[in-house]
Amino acid sequence: MHKQTLILAALLLALQPPAQADPLARPARATALLSQRLVTAIAAAGPQRLVAVGQRGHIAYSDDGGQGWTQARVPVASDLTALQFVDAKQGYAVGHDGVVLASSDGGTSWSLKLDGRQANSLLLKHLQSLPASEVRERLLAEAQRNAEAGPDKPFLDLFFSSADEGFVVGAYNLILHTADAGKTWTPWFERTDNPRLLNLYAIRPHRGSLYIAGEAGLLLRLDAAQQRFVALDGGYQGSFFGLLDAGDTLIAYGMRGHAHATRDAGKTWTRLDTPLQASITAASRGAAQELWLADQTGSVALSRDGAQSFRRVALPETLPLAALAATPTRLLLGGARGLRSLPLPKD
Repeated sequence: MHKQTLILAALLLALQPPAQADPLARPARATALLSQRLVTAIAAAGPQRLVAVGQRGHIAYSDDGGQGWTQARVPVASDLTALQFVDAKQGYAVGHDGVVLASSDGGTSWSLKLDGRQANSLLLKHLQSLPASEVRERLLAEAQRNAEAGPDKPFLDLFFSSADEGFVVGAYNLILHTADAGKTWTPWFERTDNPRLLNLYAIRPHRGSLYIAGEAGLLLRLDAAQQRFVALDGGYQGSFFGLLDAGDTLIAYGMRGHAHATRDAGKTWTRLDTPLQASITAASRGAAQELWLADQTGSVALSRDGAQSFRRVALPETLPLAALAATPTRLLLGGARGLRSLPLPKD
């Protein structure tokens, strides 16, 4: 997600009427135009169900390949940015205002597990408990500024390795870990090689390791022994907005059509030749191991050879894209104009 997007979302919230100023204080409103609202992420909940999230707390689910959608019950009206299901029932979603939501019924209903006020308080208490050091004082000053600003920092992505354990990451180096399905959270604010507190846009596993991609070319890998995310050199200074586990390859993608791949746990990275020119905003790995990339203008690229080559795919319409998911038979697209479900394009 671009900085401009974060700023625009903040402005939109600020312009709401006073009685509606706090999206944490009210549930998402029902809408008859659900499938036409902004969609930011799509995920599968088991083999049959698809779930999509978007602005103002809207979450929708579909059991017919994305051709019909039903609105879920959501306790907040915060803009949502990402979601993941670990199985057909248990899922998590994150978004603005420091929101973390959980579902235990395949996305039909959701409960609040964390918000920005709680996250700010947790971070302050955590840093205050650490031994005095120059790093601790610098991070503590940042945490105090966050608390004074209120619950305005978004979470931008998440990864859960099980129904109980996972990470959420977001703006300005926000990163928290839970091992009990969101009942308690531990900040990892000081456990990243990110001294500039750059935005953390994506977190994904690959071949037994966990990686983070972010602003200004930031790439990190979890060092299990140190329990710390250590820096990698991707050879690119532009922002990476996402990560795609492509089997033997991990792909980091982002600004101006850049997609970089590593096949050696992040030691070396190679730029991929894709036909996309605009910022790549979404990616998916299909049932046949094909790889899909989509950019913000609506262009889509496909690889069937493990990211060795990509070709542009013609779609019946072009629309700005922020989300993409490939099922065995359908291609799901989401963005500013809502949701589209298309038959999987054939070669």
